[in-house]
Amino acid sequence: MIEVEVKAKIKDFNSIKKKLNDINAKKSHAEYQEDSYFNSPTRDFRKTDEALRIRKVMIDNREVETLNDEDVSVFITYKGPKIDQSSKTREEIEVGIEDANKVAKIFQHLGFKQTANVVKNRTIYKLDEYIISLDDVEGLGPYMEIEADLEDGAIFQDALNNIFDIFHKLDIHDGFERTSYLELLEEQ
Repeated sequence: MIEVEVKAKIKDFNSIKKKLNDINAKKSHAEYQEDSYFNSPTRDFRKTDEALRIRKVMIDNREVETLNDEDVSVFITYKGPKIDQSSKTREEIEVGIEDANKVAKIFQHLGFKQTANVVKNRTIYKLDEYIISLDDVEGLGPYMEIEADLEDGAIFQDALNNIFDIFHKLDIHDGFERTSYLELLEEQ
């Protein structure tokens, strides 16, 4: 799958939520996400522009302490290098798993090193085939991402143009960021 994604730093969520309503984007749900990133023993993902993470997702922002195992979804995600100069478009491979701790232990036994954690509250909206995420990232503040998922080999330029059109409809013309949340946190 190719994930076509553009991210922008925003000032606040309230004005964006009103504008999302104005363009008929529909709120889907809210999530609490914890991402644990790993680096390869054979190559430095920072240099190759790749990412490997385990993501825990808890729906509806319920408190972590009150969650049962069945309330948490867990995924392994590999992200390949970015494939254009204006967005975070890249190959993404994701698979659901049962136990984040056991998979992390397998990674560590294979020589992978856990490098960082990224924690965020995400509110997800949908507009046609586009997913719009309002992200409150611990240590970074408010961001918005718009993405579309395409089949491998698909031409992504039309989707990318449509994503920038959505940003413009929301009156966002700058603050675009190709750097991942992980990289932004590491820069601090």
